[in-house]
Amino acid sequence: MEKIIRVLIAKPGLDGHDRGAKVVARGLRDAGFEVIYTGLHQTPDMIISAAIQEDVDVVGISILSGAHMALVTAIQNGFKEQGVEKPIFIGGIIPPDDAHDLQVQGVSKVFGPGATISEIVESVRNMANQ
Repeated sequence: MEKIIRVLIAKPGLDGHDRGAKVVARGLRDAGFEVIYTGLHQTPDMIISAAIQEDVDVVGISILSGAHMALVTAIQNGFKEQGVEKPIFIGGIIPPDDAHDLQVQGVSKVFGPGATISEIVESVRNMANQ
């Protein structure tokens, strides 16, 4: 029997637009993943704590506020301080240069507008099985 992949979907910062996060969460659930959605206005510490407590395999961050570099860096640093490694994927309106920089600093994948649920499902499955 194949292990069920656990994914945390989080909305850090002040961004109140969560439709995309909910669509991705639903798509992952429909594909057989167990999804924990943290809701809006999460701090990096809240996301790190939830990911550790829920023992997730992958962390998905939805950011539309423009604060992606600072927030994702804070989340990555918090995981390092806790001695925890989790693949992270980002969704939102991320400029190509920033998407590149995020991947250079260790983000597994950045999904922008137009990404399909099947593409996200396949990528998250690959992240969890590495």
